[in-house]
Amino acid sequence: MGEFCIACDRVTLSYENQVVVRDLSFTVSEGDYLCIIGENGTGKTTLMRGLLGLKKPSSGSIVLGPGIRRSQIGYVPQETPVQRDFPASVWEVVLSGCIGERGMRPGFGRKEKKLAQEKLEILGIADLKKKSFRELSGGQRQRVLLARSLCAAKKLILLDEPTVGLDPLATEEFYHLLLDLNRDLGITVVMVSHAIQEALGHSDHILYLSRTGSFFGTTQEYLSSSEAGRFLKRCRGGREKT
Repeated sequence: MGEFCIACDRVTLSYENQVVVRDLSFTVSEGDYLCIIGENGTGKTTLMRGLLGLKKPSSGSIVLGPGIRRSQIGYVPQETPVQRDFPASVWEVVLSGCIGERGMRPGFGRKEKKLAQEKLEILGIADLKKKSFRELSGGQRQRVLLARSLCAAKKLILLDEPTVGLDPLATEEFYHLLLDLNRDLGITVVMVSHAIQEALGHSDHILYLSRTGSFFGTTQEYLSSSEAGRFLKRCRGGREKT
């Protein structure tokens, strides 16, 4: 286990003046693949905003590991209609991931263009470079947004339900892709997920949030827990959406 990437210590977060995350502590180490799962309304997206520094905890602390800056965290947000219709080429979208590192300097130099090209090739979408982002399939769009996030990421990427709206095959392919990035490139992955079976099948750590508490540990520890038994039973029965 390497150094930590993110450490949360007794964090409490609110959404619309309601506490949705209470007294939460966990640590993400370099090389971890963490999936955040749980019931609706338990603060998964609010927690993600806290990890990104977009929302300040009302108590507790969120600390980034040594050598990690906010601008060096890759981020893939939930897809919105505005994103789907974004009037730009694939190349322009991916290259925009270099803005944080570029700072106030205008335009993009050779270094940024080389980096963007490398990420397109790693994700197998170099042939889409000149296509319009709005013309892509859902799975292709998510690969493009992932390539964009990798242009910013040095060690860590955060993803907020990136497979919503994708068909089962595209969802499975996306999870395999993340696993390859985690294992081959050493990228630390933290992802809010609604695709429970894929999350459990690919991650090595689970953070489970509920209205009555939380669980944090390895995936195997979670699968052996009483929390997993109750939650997975509800998911299989279709009585609770995730």
